[in-house]
Amino acid sequence: MTRDLPPFQTVSTGLVVAMVGFFSSFPILLQGMHGVGADTSQAASGLMAAAISMGLAGIVLSLWTKTPASVAWSTPGAALLAVTAPVEAGFAGAIAGFLTAGALTVLAGLWKPLGRLAAAIPTSLAQAMLAGVLLPICLAPVTAVAETPKIIAPTLLAWFLLGRISRLLAVPGAVVVAAVTIALTADLSAWAPGALLRSPEIIMPEFSLAAVIGIGLPLFIVTMATQNIPGIAVMRSFGFTPPPGPLFASVGGFSILSAPFGAPATCLAAITAAMCSNEDSHPDPDKRYWSAVFAGGFYCVLGLFAGVITSFASLAPPMLMAAVAGVALLSVFASSAAAALEPVRTREAAALTFVVTASGVTVFGLGGAVWGLLAGGIVQILREAGWGKG
Repeated sequence: MTRDLPPFQTVSTGLVVAMVGFFSSFPILLQGMHGVGADTSQAASGLMAAAISMGLAGIVLSLWTKTPASVAWSTPGAALLAVTAPVEAGFAGAIAGFLTAGALTVLAGLWKPLGRLAAAIPTSLAQAMLAGVLLPICLAPVTAVAETPKIIAPTLLAWFLLGRISRLLAVPGAVVVAAVTIALTADLSAWAPGALLRSPEIIMPEFSLAAVIGIGLPLFIVTMATQNIPGIAVMRSFGFTPPPGPLFASVGGFSILSAPFGAPATCLAAITAAMCSNEDSHPDPDKRYWSAVFAGGFYCVLGLFAGVITSFASLAPPMLMAAVAGVALLSVFASSAAAALEPVRTREAAALTFVVTASGVTVFGLGGAVWGLLAGGIVQILREAGWGKG
């Protein structure tokens, strides 16, 4: 019986995974939800739902498959939302987009043609779209430090110095310094602790073409291309071979269940999957799935304090949270831009995708991510057909 108990090492690994996964990216999630119209209360509900959804999904999938199926909210998806113009219905319209993305993920897991179609989108174009989405966010720290150096500089300095020690410490350390800055500069009398542990809110979706195509479709594509598919690849690199289809369908199902509470997307993790899958998680590969199980439990606990975290973050001086989100995504932007422009065969199409997406143009209610991927896709199709060669 003793051998069946979860090893203590996986408990500590799970705690580290949850702390890194949550505190490295919750400012980005908040920026994303606010970007598509959420108020502070709705953002708190969304953060709670997202954390509990990925926690429960990680527990269920890891116990079911006996693999370290680490689950996350879609950080690239949240970044996409941060630069997406709100649809006419506001956050209710965004909820419709979240439901659409979740439904498409379920369909991709259950219906192989859609899964193959999603996988057939050139990785370089998907990465170019992500890089274009991230560029304005990564510019925020530069703008912020120029406007209010005394407020922003300590956070950026902490990120830089801790990053020289460990990349895993850089963003959580920056978040801690930002929290200290808020405590020292904000009016804490406006913070009402008695109202912070609140119940999640249900937001009824309002479907529209702009919500489905402008939010749902890009959210599905960027999450599949940069989270779900790489998450499977990471687990396979460590010798774990869970079936992709059921995992995609499962995280899509959790996305559908959590979307009415404001959560954008639940997906397979890549970075934290590596943390759960390597030998530091546990020397015995058959025990490593417990790390993802415990990480899921800690995510659920952190989700219960979403109201506290969101309310405190709302006291931040102007541009501080945007600066934190920007530094948190800088390494993702660098890797996405490099992956987008590396293949010569798709470089022109990827460059066009990046430029159009980064422009932030909105036409017919559809944002730059949609038009960027469409423009790059058309150029690449014409190139493959023999147009523009020579």
